[in-house]
Amino acid sequence: MSGLSIQIRLPLADFTLDARLELPGKGITALFGPSGSGKTTLLRCVAGLARAAGQVEINGACWQDDSRGFFLPTHKRALGYVFQEASLFAHLSVRANLEFGLKRIPASERKVGREAAMELLGIGHLLDRGTDTLSGGERQRVAIARALLTSPQLLLMDEPLAALDAKRKQEILPYLERLHDELAIPILYVSHASDEVARLADHLVLLEQGQVVASGPTTALLARLDLSLAREEDAAVVIDTTVLAHDDDYQLTRLGFAGGSLQVPQRPLPVGARARIKIQARDVSIALASEHRSSIVNRLPARITGFGEALHPAQCLVRLELAGTPLLARITRLSRDQLGLTEGMAVVAQIKSVAVLG
Repeated sequence: MSGLSIQIRLPLADFTLDARLELPGKGITALFGPSGSGKTTLLRCVAGLARAAGQVEINGACWQDDSRGFFLPTHKRALGYVFQEASLFAHLSVRANLEFGLKRIPASERKVGREAAMELLGIGHLLDRGTDTLSGGERQRVAIARALLTSPQLLLMDEPLAALDAKRKQEILPYLERLHDELAIPILYVSHASDEVARLADHLVLLEQGQVVASGPTTALLARLDLSLAREEDAAVVIDTTVLAHDDDYQLTRLGFAGGSLQVPQRPLPVGARARIKIQARDVSIALASEHRSSIVNRLPARITGFGEALHPAQCLVRLELAGTPLLARITRLSRDQLGLTEGMAVVAQIKSVAVLG
């Protein structure tokens, strides 16, 4: 049976971790929430490193079922685990670290070869280096490759970018996107960084004090006004688009989706390629008509589907739908009242090209 079924309960010092989840059997599922909400503990329970009560089933393979007294020890679970720190063997070269992962799996059962892993993570030129000579980003890429070479049924990643500075994070994010696009291995990804979640995750699990507050597609959850995500300063939605065309004169790329098309600063992607974009609520404004001229080139017909509270009392959130695609706008309450905005009203969503993030 395809999919991840996780039902666990574990009393902790401050709260009880109680998670009942049915998750996709492929793609990246992000476990998201504030520090101390139970994200890492949940990951450890799935790995068998923490002994919770319940059941764990990964794409038809049972790892735990307390109803029949079954518990598969960690070393027998087909998983790869990537920690915040790379945890490489310091006395071994990069090549030897990779060989360690490869040797754990009989040749007949290997699903990911060394060459494929090296190409995916861009580490072929590092093979003969000692791990102590690598940058933080390089070390983490080697750690991910080593985990993949165990041919896991599930890859667990516990805040793999938390120990990296902003530059190193940007270095490694494209490689994580490649894992998502080119591998069929499901990934559970722990993070409390909303930008990582928006860029990588297909599915989102929001945890607070050990409880699952919400679970669903990332695109839907980020736009929910009843969740804390929408009230954050960097509240945003993500939209999966397709590259339609490039304008070399103005250095712009046109992206298409169900709600229309957007002009964004030019991207080095071929026409027809998939591109996920992040649009922050603070970069969206609302107009009543599309006739008047403006410096904002992205002006799309939308309908108001709800209102919510923002962090600052002078502001409010407006949830919009663009032909089924959700969008958030953060405007002043004064603007809402002056425009006479009401639920169900047809409006124009204005999105700054320069603010759309890749």
